[in-house]
Amino acid sequence: MIRRGGSRDRAARRLRFVGRDVARGGSAVRVGVAGLVQVGVPFTWLGMVLAISFLETPLKFRAPGITVPLGLGIGRLVFRALAIVELSLAVALTAALTLDGRAGVGAVVAVGLLWLVLVVQVVVLRPRLDRRARFIVAGGSPPRSRLHLAYVAFEMVKIVLLPVLGVLLLIEVSS
Repeated sequence: MIRRGGSRDRAARRLRFVGRDVARGGSAVRVGVAGLVQVGVPFTWLGMVLAISFLETPLKFRAPGITVPLGLGIGRLVFRALAIVELSLAVALTAALTLDGRAGVGAVVAVGLLWLVLVVQVVVLRPRLDRRARFIVAGGSPPRSRLHLAYVAFEMVKIVLLPVLGVLLLIEVSS
C-alpha cells in the first residue's frame, strides 16, 4: 500500500509527460508534445537509418539462397518504405519546430540540411538506383556506377546530423 504524499507518489507525479513537469536533476521542465516530437524524431530516424542501411542491407546479401536480383527486389521495397517514413518524420519534425518556435539556429540549419539530403536521395538518387536495380532484376548487366556510393555518403551525412540535431533539440527543450 502506497500512502498519498509518500516518496513514490511524488516520484510518479514528477514523471508525467506531455505538458506536465518532467524531473530533471531536482528541478522540473515543462515538456509538451512538440518538445517530445523534437527530441524523439531525430533519434528514431537515426535508429532506422542505422538498422536499414548499415545492418539489414549488407546482411541480406549474405543470407543463404539470396541472389543479387532477389536482394535488389527486396531492397527496392525496403528503401521505398524507408523513404516514405523518412519524409513523414521530416514533416513531423518540421511541424513540431514550427509550432514550438524555440529552435535555435543550429537546429534549423541541421533540419535544413536533412531536408536537402533527403530530397537529393529521394528525387535524384533513388529513381536512378531503382531503374538500375530493375534492369539487373530483369537479367541485365549495367556498367559500373557510383550512384550507390553517393547514396551511402548521404546516409553517412544523416548519421552525423541526426544525433547532433537530437542533442541540440534536447538541450533547447530542457532549457
